[in-house]
Amino acid sequence: MIRELDRPLPEHRTPAEQVIRDLVSDVKRGLVASAGPRYFGFVVGGATPASLMADWLTSAWDQNAQVYATSPAAAAAEVIAARWIVELLGLPVHSSVGFVTGCQMANFTALASGRNAVLERAGWDVDSRGLFGAEPITVFMSECGHATVRSALHMMGVGSAQIREIPSDAQGRMQLSALEAEIRRASGQPMILSVQAGNVNSGAFEPIEAVADLVREENAWLHVDGAFGLWAAVSPELNGHLKGMERADSWATDAHKWLNVPYDSGIVIVKNPVQHRSLKTSRCAYAGEESEGRRDGSSWAPENSRRARAFVVYAVLRELGRAGVQDIVERCCMLARCFARGVTQIPGAQVLNDVVLNQVLVRLGSTTANGADALHRAVAARLQAEGRCWLGTTTWRGIRHSGYRSATG
Repeated sequence: MIRELDRPLPEHRTPAEQVIRDLVSDVKRGLVASAGPRYFGFVVGGATPASLMADWLTSAWDQNAQVYATSPAAAAAEVIAARWIVELLGLPVHSSVGFVTGCQMANFTALASGRNAVLERAGWDVDSRGLFGAEPITVFMSECGHATVRSALHMMGVGSAQIREIPSDAQGRMQLSALEAEIRRASGQPMILSVQAGNVNSGAFEPIEAVADLVREENAWLHVDGAFGLWAAVSPELNGHLKGMERADSWATDAHKWLNVPYDSGIVIVKNPVQHRSLKTSRCAYAGEESEGRRDGSSWAPENSRRARAFVVYAVLRELGRAGVQDIVERCCMLARCFARGVTQIPGAQVLNDVVLNQVLVRLGSTTANGADALHRAVAARLQAEGRCWLGTTTWRGIRHSGYRSATG
């Protein structure tokens, strides 16, 4: 791909029509049909007609959603889209919402807000005193938790020595007995707990209500990492997996997965807006005064200059409605179950996870680490080369496996 695109930097202007013709020609071999119905990798969503067209308009309008003054329209779209998201997910009505690039920054925003909150309750003001000298925060998460949570923790000043990775069960969920023992050891200290709503390999959910019970009397912040699994809340068939999620302090998810909007689009939700706002306390001199009823989008996200992502989220929620989002989620999960049943008919193939959501984890043939790694890489490469569909591989319990993930509506 680099060879096709690699040209000397032009000294003079190139006609826009030629640039676009060349670009289309040069990249076509490297584009992945991730929006199509035979793409089963990475929990990548597609795009609905309204979301795609709203994304085109967002680029054409080129609004900076930093503050109300830079785009009253973008601010209004954020207000309404935020209210709809909270209502759709069944979260506390006064929760605040930020529109970010993806679940990495959603996790960062939520966890940094949590860091500030637990330290404030311990008598330490992060805004004035920073982190130097503050009481260490203990963070609990599954050993099978997503890498974006660990990355977010490192970015906000929490080191590996402060992260307690709790042993997990066969589905990748934290073992409650092990978590309870660790919480007892850390009792009285500031703590953050990150639970999974949809393990990236197995689709498994951690028991949010049981975890909330364990830290009811502690100085703790409970966060739900639900990049795709949080959308199970829209389904009466699936929302039992999220029992007690309203008791959490923050939630992170993506719109570019099951909500099927073009990249990039992540969402962070925090129960207490004051604690959410603790993430950013400085204001640019040129931004003007903030006033009630005029939302400044950058107050709820790490970035200042920001793409007006809420136009697209607003459009897809109007297009789909509650019933449409529910249909997409339930249909994808039904197709995952069908896929798993089909796999069991293949000699030598084994489904390793309980298919509770849209993930199917498949082992083929050899069970040794080296043999499985080579075999799964070879099978995935052949399928991808043939172009029938796109299946990815993943490492689970130290062994390479194949994975089916359905996120496209």
